[in-house]
Amino acid sequence: MMRATPLRKKKESIMRRKTTLIVTIFLAFSVNACKSQNAQKTNITQKPNIVLINVDDLGWKDLGFMGSTYYETPNLDKLATEGMIFTNAYAGAANCAPSRACLISGLNTPRHGIYTVGSSDRGNPKTRKLIPIKNTDHLTNTVYTLPQMLKSAGYITGSFGKWHVGNNPTEQGIDVNIGGSSKGNPGSKGYFSPYKIDNIIDGPKGEYLTDRLTNEAISFVKKYKDSTFFLYLPYYTVHSPIMGKESFIEKFKKKKGSNGQERPDYAAMIASMDENIGRLLEVIKETGLEKNTIIIFTSDNGGIRAISHQDPLRAGKGSYYEGGIRVPLIIKWPNHLQTNTRIAQPVSNIDFYPTIQTIAKPKRSAKLLDGIDLNTILSDQTLIERDLFFHFPIYLEAYKKEEDDSRDPLFRTRPGSVIISGDWKLHHYFEDEAFELYNLKTDLGETNNIAEKHPEKIKELYKKLEDWREKTNAPLPFEKNFNYDAVFEAKEKIITRKDISKEVD
Repeated sequence: MMRATPLRKKKESIMRRKTTLIVTIFLAFSVNACKSQNAQKTNITQKPNIVLINVDDLGWKDLGFMGSTYYETPNLDKLATEGMIFTNAYAGAANCAPSRACLISGLNTPRHGIYTVGSSDRGNPKTRKLIPIKNTDHLTNTVYTLPQMLKSAGYITGSFGKWHVGNNPTEQGIDVNIGGSSKGNPGSKGYFSPYKIDNIIDGPKGEYLTDRLTNEAISFVKKYKDSTFFLYLPYYTVHSPIMGKESFIEKFKKKKGSNGQERPDYAAMIASMDENIGRLLEVIKETGLEKNTIIIFTSDNGGIRAISHQDPLRAGKGSYYEGGIRVPLIIKWPNHLQTNTRIAQPVSNIDFYPTIQTIAKPKRSAKLLDGIDLNTILSDQTLIERDLFFHFPIYLEAYKKEEDDSRDPLFRTRPGSVIISGDWKLHHYFEDEAFELYNLKTDLGETNNIAEKHPEKIKELYKKLEDWREKTNAPLPFEKNFNYDAVFEAKEKIITRKDISKEVD
């Protein structure tokens, strides 16, 4: 056997040291790489899932936690104890399409031009003094939507229900779409399968739409529980036609209503909505996602007063009195927000976008948003002084003269603008250049117009309103309608409209 020479031993020693150094360096890189990957995973999981539930036409007081004694909402009442309740929450507009456009875009109505559903010259032309501003039906492709922003932040996005701000949600930032298109209601008899909406496969005959949309949302949660997701659940309920499950209807027939809340079929729709939200929240808990999920529950506008009163709020859907624009709102985020807390800070659904954007930290942020970031309010309840503005240069016909409680019996709203500043609220109407001024602290029901008593306050608020309209390029309808007939209008105001139009939005 050949013996190793001193020179050979020296070379082998050097090689062993080199090998040891290479292995050490490799292991160090591997450990650092693992740490880096784990850090990246941690950062990803630190972004919360977001569940945004937007109920259609649900009134401010149509829930147990908001004071209703007729409607039963045990799951939402429980959610309210686990999160923050905003008692002065507003929709961006008084009916479906413009409000949803505000939420999805983060922009106020003059920015996107959606002021109503369909045509803006609604109602009899002989009763309209002005030519209204032409309405835009959908958000244009220049709008950077909330779902698109969240996709930029790495979120999987799903929408289950009413979209209404475009023909195809998948072209506006939604990855998974069930039941969403430009349609604004499920059609006559549309709450039971076979369905009359787009982008959904019929279930078994008689399947209830609210159940089905919740089933689809639950499947989405289970499939993407290991990802970061945005779940938008814009139920078609409780929009007309008013259709509940028979078992619930029978239950509420045996219960006494009060204060204009007494329809068993409407109560049945609310009960199904609450039941299904409870199912979804339970799955989120069972999958271990509860602590890292933000839940936002709200409505797209006020309720229809002919169906359910919101006393002491005046009027309802389509009106810019409080009953048409004030909505319920709960936000829950475990370990981040106080629980069982009521917040009086005025907020709007246009605030959701900037608030979520701050949390999501997307690669591409929206360049222009009209809302405010609510994170300081959510974290330490710091109040933010801000004014709320509403612009509606359109006509929206009445539902039911003796029930609407609007400014006049023919329209839920005529063209105008509104500003809410602190306790004060100013209505400005374009047809007659009239003002209505209310102090919401002392007159939440807007029953006592004190405009003549406070000319300086009107001057102050009107200046703010004019500045805002100029800033947002809000169009004003000044062209006279030559079909207007004052005598005809006077006669029409005397006629009592008895039927509620089931397809009016």
